[in-house]
Amino acid sequence: YGGTGAADRSATAGGPIDYSHPGRRNSAPPPPPTAPPAPPGQPARPVAGDATGWSMEERLYNQVWGMFEDLARTAAAYRSAVDFAESRMDKELEQALSDPRSRIGGQSDAVREAARARHAQLVGQAREVLDRDLAQLAAEADVVEPALPPAFARWDNPAWHAYRVPMEIPMALRLGDLRLPEADRIRIPMLLRLPLERGLWIDSGRADSVDGSFTDSHDMRRLAMETAVAHAARLLAVYPAGEFTVHVIDPAGSGEQPLAPLTRTGVPAAPPARGAAGVAEVLGRLTQRVDLVQMALRGGAPDALPPGFDTSQQLLIVNDFPHGFDDRAVNQLRYLADEGPSVGVHLMMVADREESAGYGPLLDPLWRSLLRLTPVPDDHLADPWVGHAWTYEPPLVPPGSQILHQVLTQVAAARRSWSR
Repeated sequence: YGGTGAADRSATAGGPIDYSHPGRRNSAPPPPPTAPPAPPGQPARPVAGDATGWSMEERLYNQVWGMFEDLARTAAAYRSAVDFAESRMDKELEQALSDPRSRIGGQSDAVREAARARHAQLVGQAREVLDRDLAQLAAEADVVEPALPPAFARWDNPAWHAYRVPMEIPMALRLGDLRLPEADRIRIPMLLRLPLERGLWIDSGRADSVDGSFTDSHDMRRLAMETAVAHAARLLAVYPAGEFTVHVIDPAGSGEQPLAPLTRTGVPAAPPARGAAGVAEVLGRLTQRVDLVQMALRGGAPDALPPGFDTSQQLLIVNDFPHGFDDRAVNQLRYLADEGPSVGVHLMMVADREESAGYGPLLDPLWRSLLRLTPVPDDHLADPWVGHAWTYEPPLVPPGSQILHQVLTQVAAARRSWSR
C-alpha cells in the first residue's frame, strides 16, 4: 500500500489520466545563455549560442541563421532609405526645373543645393544606422566563428586540429560563406541541412569573379575540382565511420591531381572510374541501388535488402561531364539527380554547362535540380525574402595547410577499424 496505489485508485475512479509518452519532450527548449550586463549606453555583448535550441549545435545553427536574417534586413532597410532619398531628390529637382520662376535670379541653383543637402542628410542618417547594426553583427560574428563545431567551421578554424571522427551525424554542413557589398567584412556561414536534399553543381565554366579578377579555363577547372574535394572531405569528416561513401567518375583522368587528397588516403570506395566503361559501371551500380531501396520502401519492408547491402549515404563526384557519357549514361545521371537524394544517393557535378549545350533543353531539368556553387567568389545566390544577390565564397583550404590530409587520414583509419 502507499501513494502509488492511491493514485491508481483515483485514476480509475474518474481522475485525470496522462496519455503523454514519458520519453517525449513536451516542454520548450532550455533558455539560451545570457550575456553579461553591458555598461550604460552600450549594446549588449554577444554570446556564442545565444539562440533557442536543445543542444549547443542547434543553438549555434539558429544563431547563424539569425545573423543572416539580421544582415538581410539591415541591408534592405539601408537600400530602401537610399532609394527614398534619391527619389525625393529627383522629385524636388523636377519640380524646381518645371517652374519657370525658379530659373530667374539663380533660384534654381539654391533649390538644387537644398535638394542635394537633404539627400545627403537622409543618406548619412541611413548610413549611421547601418554602421551601428553592422558593428553589432561584426562583434557577434567574431564571437560565433571560433565557437563553431567542425561541421560549421572554416578549414582554418582550430576546431579541425582537434578533430575526431564523430559518433553522430550533425544537423548541418558549411558549404561556404555569404556576404553583401554593404558589409564586406562580415561573412555569414552558409549552412545546409543534412542529409542533402539536392545535388551540388560546382560550376567550372565562369572565368570572371565578382571582384573583377579573371581565371583562365585550365585554372578554373582545377579550382572547381579542389572545391569539390573540399566539400567531399567535409562530408566524409562529419559523418560517423562507415556512414558515408564516395564514388568518383573522372573519364579522362583530368582531375587526378586535385583528387589526390581523397585517393592517397584511400577514402573513396574504389579508384576513380575512367573511360566510357567505367562511367557505365558506376552509374549502373548506383541506379540499381536506388531502384532496390525504392522498392523496399514502397513495399513497406526497408529491412528486406540483400545481405551485406551498404546502407551508408552515397556521394558520386562527376568530373568532365559530358565526356565519356552516352545517351544511356546521361539518362541514368538525370535519374540519380531526381530520385537519388530521397534514398541516400547524392550527386556532385564538376562541369561547365556550355560543354553540354549540344543536348539542348534535355539537360535543363538536371541543372535546375542542382545547387550551383562556384570555385571563385560570385554573386549568384539570391534569398527568397528580400531578393538580395549574396556573394558566395567557397570554403577552400588555406594554401600550404595539411589539415585536409590529416582529417582524411583519420577518416580512412576509422573506416578500416569499422569494417573489420
